[in-house]
Amino acid sequence: MSAATIPDLLELDALDAATIARIVDRALRWKADPASIPQPLAGHGVALVFEKPSARTRTSTEMAVVSLGGHPITMRGEEVGIGTRESPADVARTLGSFCSVIGARVYEHEVLVGMADATDVPIVNLLSDRAHPLQGLADLLTIRELFGRLEGVRVAYVGDGGNVTASLAFGAALTGVELVLSSPPGYELDADVVARARNLGGAIEQIADPREAVAGVDVVYTDVWTSMGQEDEAAARRAAFAGYQVDAPLMAAAGDDAWFLHCLPAHRGEEVTDEVVDGPRSAVWQQARNRMDAARSAIAELIGVDA
Repeated sequence: MSAATIPDLLELDALDAATIARIVDRALRWKADPASIPQPLAGHGVALVFEKPSARTRTSTEMAVVSLGGHPITMRGEEVGIGTRESPADVARTLGSFCSVIGARVYEHEVLVGMADATDVPIVNLLSDRAHPLQGLADLLTIRELFGRLEGVRVAYVGDGGNVTASLAFGAALTGVELVLSSPPGYELDADVVARARNLGGAIEQIADPREAVAGVDVVYTDVWTSMGQEDEAAARRAAFAGYQVDAPLMAAAGDDAWFLHCLPAHRGEEVTDEVVDGPRSAVWQQARNRMDAARSAIAELIGVDA
């Protein structure tokens, strides 16, 4: 992807297969040889705005910026006041006058769109209600490390079809990962997202029965049943997702060689048991570490690093 076609807003479905492959390859190379990492952000600031609280995203992105030689400037949502003190466009114009990259973790995806439309500085989606692209890249990086390839690896996602699932679907579609989605009625991944992923070449199946969905897969992936902002739905969600917990019997249905992934934080005893998340086939800590490596490579892509 040339500098002229780098997207204004980092989303997996705005990239092509070659670009995602390059991001993953670079992340692997830099992870193995940190001394080879260039410093393209030396003397540059990167603004990181967090409307929603964060542990992994904030830490991994800050460290990614530092390792590229840049200075991360992290701000809480109430400090910036997107949509209250200032419009998304005005915030982007202001931050873009100081910083070379802007990252934002927001409640509403349209905030990111408004920011991207207002500035030439690249915008990184650190999470929105529609997508979580840096998590998706970290997932692909982890799968590549576990299997040495992405093409043909079969992943079953068991749980809520939300923003993490959407980015996983787009990333899978562009890399040849075969994806099986298993959600209770009413909580499936949006049909439009499934259609877009299939249009990108994705092999996506939807199987309501989680035990049927995981049969013979290489990876079982889950996420919390209740995300931030959905707390008032927690009781209804626990009832709806009964039977979708990833426990030892479900992992056994996948097979002895299947790996377990989770984007974290885990609500232990709900979507996953301690036995699984802490078990020998869990790669969740490797996956969490890869958030930094994926973010670093993605930011480098956005600013035109060829290495």
